[in-house]
Amino acid sequence: MNEPIFILRGDICYSRNLTELAVIKQGYVICKEGMSLGVYQELPEEYQDLPVRDCGDDLILPGLCDLHVHAPQYTFRGLGMDLELLDWLNEHAFPEEGKYRNLEYARKAYGSFVQNLKESATTRACIFGTIHVPATELLMDMLEASGLHTIVGKVNMDRNCPAYLTEKSADISAEDTVEWIKDCKKRCQITRPILTPRFIPSCSDALMENLKKVQMHYGLPVQSHLSENQSEVAWVQELCPQSEFYGDAYDRFGLFGADCSTVMAHCVYSDERERRRMKENGVYVAHCPESNMNLSSGIAPVRAFLNEGIPVGLGSDVAGGTSEDIFAAMAHAIQASKLRWRLVDDTLKPLTAIEAFYLGTKGGGSFFGKVGSLEEGYEFDALIVDDSAISSRDMEVKERLERLIYLSGGAKIKGKYVAGKEIFWR
Repeated sequence: MNEPIFILRGDICYSRNLTELAVIKQGYVICKEGMSLGVYQELPEEYQDLPVRDCGDDLILPGLCDLHVHAPQYTFRGLGMDLELLDWLNEHAFPEEGKYRNLEYARKAYGSFVQNLKESATTRACIFGTIHVPATELLMDMLEASGLHTIVGKVNMDRNCPAYLTEKSADISAEDTVEWIKDCKKRCQITRPILTPRFIPSCSDALMENLKKVQMHYGLPVQSHLSENQSEVAWVQELCPQSEFYGDAYDRFGLFGADCSTVMAHCVYSDERERRRMKENGVYVAHCPESNMNLSSGIAPVRAFLNEGIPVGLGSDVAGGTSEDIFAAMAHAIQASKLRWRLVDDTLKPLTAIEAFYLGTKGGGSFFGKVGSLEEGYEFDALIVDDSAISSRDMEVKERLERLIYLSGGAKIKGKYVAGKEIFWR
């Protein structure tokens, strides 16, 4: 159903805010030219003659948003989980990413990633590629064809990484990035570029200075990693002794929010100083709970971020995370927050299912614009979910949603829309 204006009918659920769900059983949601015209219990008279797709008792939810995923790592998800971050990068991530200099390998690997992402509940994503321009453009072409709305980065790294992943110089890295941006503008409509310095340890000062110039010229957003692992944080302090904290090392180059939209993954060890700067600069947190547990990084203080007004969304962080399933990320976020509350800081209450759902929809969605809700004026990203295998139709919609978060593998994504375009209907 790709008409300019159409209606879905079913059990509708979306977040009004962090702590409040909107539930409309057997309600209607109207899409016009890719935007929601709102949700109604009874269909207004002026819309009575429009086509309606009746979804029965299926759930109609906003599409899910993934703020942090590494496309080239999809091939080895679930491996190397006995290692911590820096060793895992050297033994698994870097060798795999080096293979993407071969376009045929990239075509096969990225094809699997994009197909599975398309089939998932994710409608928007911030994605890391590799340093390789041809492979990154291939990934973007595939994502463009999928109909998903994504933001993709050609990775920059010119130090402290294997020779096969080290760009020749800061200037060459920036020049390649500019050519890639120009190509993106020619070939993509719904797949956008994002500047992607991998993390401070792999980017020289000269490269960061160059990337800020590129950012200012093209007005691009920025994605990177922040305060993920204790050894990494200590390493950044050695490399950047003049910085007050990890985030300050980005901010000194103007790549930490303020005048450029920025999302930082992890933020496990973001202290009060760093959080204060994040709040001041409007930096988003991509909370990646499964990855943080798998790589023994720690538990991010998500409640502190929320209490302090720092915007937060969820990231799958494949392949530190094992799946692109953002429903699973919601469950992991709740579980991790309970452990932090019980074992680390009992002043920070654990997340609820309603709050986790918000993070995976409206919270992360706001990084992409007016995204993540079915309310009037939001881009029409929607899922039709058949949860009959895991929930009784006699249950309250709120209970069905909670069960979906914990048992998502037993449900079926029957239909998916992004900006009003039907991606699939089964």
